[in-house]
Amino acid sequence: MSAQAKQAENRTHFAGDLSTPEPIPEAGIEAALRLMRNGRLFRYGEDRSGPSEAAMLEEEFATLTGRRYCVAVNSGGCALYVALKSVGVSPGDAVLVNAFTLAPVPGAIEHAGGRAVLVDIDDRYVIDLDDLEAKAKSSGARFLMLSYMRGHLPDINRVSAACERLGLVLIEDCAHTLGATWAGRAAGSFGEVACFSAQTFKHVNSGEGGLLVTDDDDIAARAILRSGSYMLYTQHRARPPAAVFERHRYTVPNCSMRMSALAAALIRPQLPALPGRAVRWRAIHANLVARLSQIPHLCVPPRPAKEGFVPSSLQFSLTGLNVTQMRSFVAECRAHGVYLKWFGEDRPEGFTSRHDHWRYLRQHWPTPNADRILAGLCDMRLPLSLSEADCWTVAAVMEESMKAAWEAGRDESQV
Repeated sequence: MSAQAKQAENRTHFAGDLSTPEPIPEAGIEAALRLMRNGRLFRYGEDRSGPSEAAMLEEEFATLTGRRYCVAVNSGGCALYVALKSVGVSPGDAVLVNAFTLAPVPGAIEHAGGRAVLVDIDDRYVIDLDDLEAKAKSSGARFLMLSYMRGHLPDINRVSAACERLGLVLIEDCAHTLGATWAGRAAGSFGEVACFSAQTFKHVNSGEGGLLVTDDDDIAARAILRSGSYMLYTQHRARPPAAVFERHRYTVPNCSMRMSALAAALIRPQLPALPGRAVRWRAIHANLVARLSQIPHLCVPPRPAKEGFVPSSLQFSLTGLNVTQMRSFVAECRAHGVYLKWFGEDRPEGFTSRHDHWRYLRQHWPTPNADRILAGLCDMRLPLSLSEADCWTVAAVMEESMKAAWEAGRDESQV
């Protein structure tokens, strides 16, 4: 056996699955079965005698997030679209958005008829406040969709102050930050409206689902109508008074983006589990970071003390490597059971894409820091099933993969 074959045979392999979601609680399964047996999967009914699962979810989620109103829709992306339209985004309006985000975010801006204005990021992967001010002034934008991509929170107090000074309406994309805080205040409580996701890989799981929260009477009424309430808005529990709907019921279109009763039934029993899940996620994240920080060419940015993050995933930057070595590192990790997403690929792959892949954008604004960071940025899911031993194994795979990638790149440069 060659030395290379022996080395390959001795490599660590992770046998788990980083995409494993938490199972649905038994209470959610039982509620879903009841709905399937009685057939009332639609949230509305002309003869409904009691509140639907969706209406009860909205009430509970509003309480959980400390907001007055909540509207449940069929995806997080739909929540973003409904939010944009409900705060007044019209065709052609500029909407500021940080350049590091997921494709559904600029997709929602495009869906609403807006023009995405990309704002640069800093080395913590969050929005750059200097570039925000410059782009707000140069674009004439009146809206900021602040994406807490992968759960990374900027100084939201400073962002809020900048929005007030610049006359920007703040929409928070909280798809990755349910339960997170900044300086003790909940993410999702700063903007005029905030949007959450219940897609399988988020903090609560209904397969698909979105939740919009706000304290504004008119935004809430427009969102309920646009989501598709068929004028049965009195069946909502977390809603403004009926008189508010009279201002909008003839001018807001029904876009049929409602959450089904079935999805709501799956989500409701997961809400009480969120604090415990947050503790478990932070422990897994800390366990891995302690090990990954020892690997050369791998940098995990520190998290500020004010950031109460809930890390359902982990991001890090590859430094001091060429593109071939980066690609080799990702391939080596995947070959040994650790699936990483790398933002430096030329083509979008799966859940990973970056702003230059979104060719439908009407203008590509300069974001040099984001370009540099995304070229070496990697991302991995953190399932709650990861044990301490699993964290050791994952870190060992990554350490060995880094060594193999570095050696391969060095050998290649000497040829």
